[in-house]
Amino acid sequence: MLARVWSASIIGIEAVKVGVEVDVSGGLPKVVVVGLPDAAVQESKERVKATLKNCGYAFPMRKILVNLTPADLRKEGPSFDLPISIGILAASAQVKAELLGDHLFLGEVSLDGTLRPVSGVLPIAAAAQKMGITGLVVPTGNVKEAAVVKGLSVYGFDNIFDVTDFLNNPTGFSPVEINTAEILAKQEFTGLDLNEVKGQNHARRALEIAAAGGHNLIFVGPPGSGKTMLARRLPGILPPLSFEEALEVTQIYSVAGLLKDRGSLVNDRPFRSPHHSASGPSLVGGGSFPRPGEISLSHRGVLFLDELTEFNRNVLEYLRQPLEDGVVTISRTKLSVEFPAQFTLVASTNPCPCGYYGDPIQPCTCSPRQREQYWGKLSGPLMDRIDLQVMVSRLKPEEITRQDTGESSVDVRQRVREARDRARHRFQDEPGLSCNAQMQSRHFRKWCQLDDSSRALLEGAIRKLGLSARASDRILKVARTIADLAGDEELKPAYVGEAIQYRTIDRMQ
Repeated sequence: MLARVWSASIIGIEAVKVGVEVDVSGGLPKVVVVGLPDAAVQESKERVKATLKNCGYAFPMRKILVNLTPADLRKEGPSFDLPISIGILAASAQVKAELLGDHLFLGEVSLDGTLRPVSGVLPIAAAAQKMGITGLVVPTGNVKEAAVVKGLSVYGFDNIFDVTDFLNNPTGFSPVEINTAEILAKQEFTGLDLNEVKGQNHARRALEIAAAGGHNLIFVGPPGSGKTMLARRLPGILPPLSFEEALEVTQIYSVAGLLKDRGSLVNDRPFRSPHHSASGPSLVGGGSFPRPGEISLSHRGVLFLDELTEFNRNVLEYLRQPLEDGVVTISRTKLSVEFPAQFTLVASTNPCPCGYYGDPIQPCTCSPRQREQYWGKLSGPLMDRIDLQVMVSRLKPEEITRQDTGESSVDVRQRVREARDRARHRFQDEPGLSCNAQMQSRHFRKWCQLDDSSRALLEGAIRKLGLSARASDRILKVARTIADLAGDEELKPAYVGEAIQYRTIDRMQ
């Protein structure tokens, strides 16, 4: 007999429908799996055989051929255990086959019949809904993740007995429903608070501008001045994720297998902080069958690179194209996949190898040649893409000892949300834009018009600092954000002047 069960496979963060065809015919007893299965899928035949026997089902002692279609698409992972099991039971008439045509099955099986959760369920659920699939059958551990997708009946089961009961008596089971609006409404700030930061008003202002416009930011200062402390408080002042943004982030985390402890929907903005020993592929993603890297895991959130100059220069150059385009394309011989990478880069570094160049108290022990080599690790094109370059000075003794607290993250976050709302209203006819940092050159003529005073100010900065066209464009983006924070539609000279003074490294060089 022949049975067909629908499943799916992941390519990048997109899902492809896979047919699991099981044929039970005469011949010597054996199980053959074809259709470009990887090692994990090949091992499924042994797991499935032991599972069905241990659970009391009759395993056909005949030749069983499992064909995974399309045949030219490589299949990987243990998620095909459940559809292969159901296919064998249906082909041997142990379960009814009525629901197999419009339901999709995913899950790894243990030898006692328990279903174990698998990765990549959310993008598969989203693709299944678009394909017209009626229902999705997954392990209980994946059910909340899949139920986020509307218009799809999602069933979660603990073991294979429950799945066969569902196929034989579907009216006795109800799909799981998730209230996504309620999940997002419960968002509460639980991160580090800005009121713990003493002094550093200039750096706090830059942090607020970065959050309001999605601008890249680097802090430069001596050890112990608070660079890392400030950077780690950026997520706390970012606006909450919208449902569409949360869905994008959750799909990436689902594919990466990082959703198990984060519930059904990622409702807080990601914050990733890789060590400076990280390799290029770990940042942008990679592998024979590419998986998302740190920049994609930071999508709609923050990528924090502490001690930026300690990173390998070649690794940092990987960031140039994603910072500009908001996506990263991983090409391999057999396939090419695209991962979203719309993140805010926040970095910190010392001004020199010893860390005290320009410090009023501790003298610098580095030679000019050492400082030149130190900054040579950061290329000009990369620094051009960092909008806000801020010098963080050593705290004064009275600032260290005082007990009063600064403005809290909640108050700053409210101003950031208001500024983002103004930008979102301005971009309502531009679906690809969500913040000022994403504006292109064609948008400047419409939303960044300069009067004579502002134009003269910017032209003087370009001449004196030797700014590139990209750097001058980023000054306009920052000025636009400063105007939004002030509730002003016009770019006044004061806003342009403040944006120019955030080019610290350009002035140092």
